[in-house]
Amino acid sequence: MSFKRLDPEDFLISADSITAGAWTSNAPTLSTFFTSSTQEGGSSGNYYVNILDEDPDTSSTASIQFSAAFGNSDGSGSLLYDPGILGKSPTSTIYGQFQNIILGDENNSFEFGGITPVTQSVYALSIARSRYKGNMFLGTMDLTLTKGGTTIKLTDNSNDVSTVVFNEAGRVYQIVSGSQGSAVGSGDSATDAVANGMTISGSYGLFLPDIGTILLNASALDLASGYGGIALNTGNASNTSDNNNRKIFQAVKEGLAFSLNSQENITSDFIFCRARNAEYNYSENPSFVSGSAGEVLYTSFINSPQTFITSVGLYNDANELLAVAKLSKPLKKDFTKEALVRVKLDF
Repeated sequence: MSFKRLDPEDFLISADSITAGAWTSNAPTLSTFFTSSTQEGGSSGNYYVNILDEDPDTSSTASIQFSAAFGNSDGSGSLLYDPGILGKSPTSTIYGQFQNIILGDENNSFEFGGITPVTQSVYALSIARSRYKGNMFLGTMDLTLTKGGTTIKLTDNSNDVSTVVFNEAGRVYQIVSGSQGSAVGSGDSATDAVANGMTISGSYGLFLPDIGTILLNASALDLASGYGGIALNTGNASNTSDNNNRKIFQAVKEGLAFSLNSQENITSDFIFCRARNAEYNYSENPSFVSGSAGEVLYTSFINSPQTFITSVGLYNDANELLAVAKLSKPLKKDFTKEALVRVKLDF
């Protein structure tokens, strides 16, 4: 074994962006949606519902793709924790959680397309961390929601904006009616129509690629089909168990299509390990030397040694082994040869 200190020019850092389908086996579109009766029936079912690609009751390979939750600023849509304490329920907890994550302040309200809905109700689709990897790839979301024969197709407006908006959760884009990152028209992109006393509800939600969250504006979805919604009928007028997370799940399930890609930045550290002609020609292997003095076993190896490099170890200054790179086959080395081994570390 021989050691050599690496020089600064022996290091090179490179970064590559890799995109793939967000769902199981890197599929770009998810078309089957199932829930777990065990999870729904447990305590967590009051807060969110996990959506899987296969029926967990019949398939051992079913895996969570994303989760759906409903939040309301007043705690409506679910039973109170304590009848004597108004406004505190699972839906208020969900609302406060995303309020802190996205807005960074529990006193702020969500704005959708520049509009602050009077009723602060949101649906949150949280993509599993292992699915969106680094972040959700802009312009690849196609979310189809269907209820009672009415269908809307939603995407982010990343292809229609020139200035990126940031908040506590990173980049923020509006969710609009359209496909593959583009709105279908100005009437559907920023606000819904105002007619018959309907109030402007704003965009359909917020697309937050850096935290893998799609925050849907319940007020916009609750509108009738003639005003851009699907009449999802969010139960948020009282503290009753309205199972709103199930309502958005059913709308996604009936829509039959949820397309999304992931994006991941892979940083590679290239280390160039050089063996010059006069280096690494002798070995301390017992087959090479003999005796306590470490004499070369064969006299022919004194002036014309021959070794085979099989691996490269990377050590720190404390002589601690940090990484090992194995060569695909032994590399022959003698005084007439020089070698360059490129080690690649991905992280």
